[in-house]
Amino acid sequence: MTVSNAIRRPAPSASGSDAKGLPKGRQADRSRASRWRNMVWVLPAVLLLCVFCYLPLVQNLGFSLLKWDIYSGRQTFIGADNYLKMFNDPIFWKSLLNNTLYAGISIVFQVFGALVLAALVEGLPSPRWRGALRAIYFVPSAISLTVAGLLFYFIYEPRMGILNAALETLGLGNFAQAWLGQENTAIFGIIAMSQWQGFGYCTLLFAVALQRIPSELFEAASIDGVGPVRRFFFISLPLVREMSSLMMIVTVSGAFQVFNEVMVMTTGGPNNSSQVLGTWLYRSGFVRNDFGYAAAIATAVFVITLVLAVLQLRLAKRRRVEW
Repeated sequence: MTVSNAIRRPAPSASGSDAKGLPKGRQADRSRASRWRNMVWVLPAVLLLCVFCYLPLVQNLGFSLLKWDIYSGRQTFIGADNYLKMFNDPIFWKSLLNNTLYAGISIVFQVFGALVLAALVEGLPSPRWRGALRAIYFVPSAISLTVAGLLFYFIYEPRMGILNAALETLGLGNFAQAWLGQENTAIFGIIAMSQWQGFGYCTLLFAVALQRIPSELFEAASIDGVGPVRRFFFISLPLVREMSSLMMIVTVSGAFQVFNEVMVMTTGGPNNSSQVLGTWLYRSGFVRNDFGYAAAIATAVFVITLVLAVLQLRLAKRRRVEW
């Protein structure tokens, strides 16, 4: 060993110290203390989650085992009778079907449709036009659900609504009808309003994801003669997979928790044809005074959304792309 190497290389400590000159035992103590300090900072958030999230879930599960009259305060333990009632309730299954339909249409428009629109907007050569279109598409998302529901309520109005008037002008008066007053069209009218309201927000999120893709990939593909459609499917689509998975989770979870749109536009009618789980829960608890049954419906909504979110997270993890 040369003198210079001996000078540069620290002599080993008899007590076993690290590169910073600290004994290994003291380093372990410092690491343990750091973990405890981190836990102290995280503890308030954990407590808030337990008090305002997990505790109400447990309480709701307990309420679902009761027959509960909220006005008299009388509570009677009935076990799983509320769940048996729920499985034999045709309106519950109709509501679940409407939520499933809502989720399927939302995936088509708010995930895949928004991704295609975002790709078209980001493919424009003019940055001024790109910014203007992003702002235009985002405007409906800034409108509250209640206001949007009232707006479309007047659009669908049979006599003075814009939709029927437009159909009459185009010579399609035979298709004019009471859109929210018929059982076969009410839920679709509500879903259409919801897609209009949330489409721009999803488009903006996908636009941000597309902007993160290195431009060199698109330039190299253009030099190789790859067209815009193939660039979308082989570059854009795989590299925004994480955002697509996130939007799938948010969209599906939101579809099974929808409430305001239905309450503003139809309150679940006509003849319960547009009921969803949220509105049927509300009607069971606050109108029919059956809070135990409403708690059972709430438990079903929680289980459905939790299972779907876990499945989508696992699927997204398997299909994750590193770049």
